[in-house]
Amino acid sequence: MRARAVAEGVEERRHTEVLTPAVAGVLAEAGAVPAELSAVVVGVGPGPYTGLRVGLVTARALGDALRIPVHGVCTLDAIAWGSGRDAPFAVATDARRKEVYWARYASRGVRVTGPHVGPAADVLDGAPDLPVIGEGATLYPDVLGTSQLGAEPLLPSASALAELAIARLSGKKGPALLPPEPLYLRRPDAVAPGPRKKVTPA
Repeated sequence: MRARAVAEGVEERRHTEVLTPAVAGVLAEAGAVPAELSAVVVGVGPGPYTGLRVGLVTARALGDALRIPVHGVCTLDAIAWGSGRDAPFAVATDARRKEVYWARYASRGVRVTGPHVGPAADVLDGAPDLPVIGEGATLYPDVLGTSQLGAEPLLPSASALAELAIARLSGKKGPALLPPEPLYLRRPDAVAPGPRKKVTPA
């Protein structure tokens, strides 16, 4: 049995530079080589556009090169799974624009609604006493009634992604695996440039 190896970090602007070396480092630490991989798992969001694109392109490139399947996991499902909770709760992450990405769960492996994007107040609409975990809970504690200590895990972990995928591929219950496509929930701010204006001599 291979040794377990994990590399985790928060890189908001250096995804491209750090991801591939991190994958190589994890394989080396585990004493494995790419040809021994049987599948790739990648977070599909909802989350920041750039990070999702870099992660998904890297995962799909690995899968294509190694001819192995690539499975997607919803970011909120990974946080829920990593919490280990067996009672109802919600997960909320930062969606910027004073909004959160959120979903509700009956337990760590059973999502009952979502994912959604909207104001933090939406998370507890109709369920005011529901515990909320994730980074979004710490950004809006007055609305969601959560301290940072009670909101952990704040972010999805590589370990939770892998464990959830292994559970599902082994036939155990849990949130469904997804295609390796971005789960944006709303349109990106960036738009493709329009046609160039004609320039005529004066």
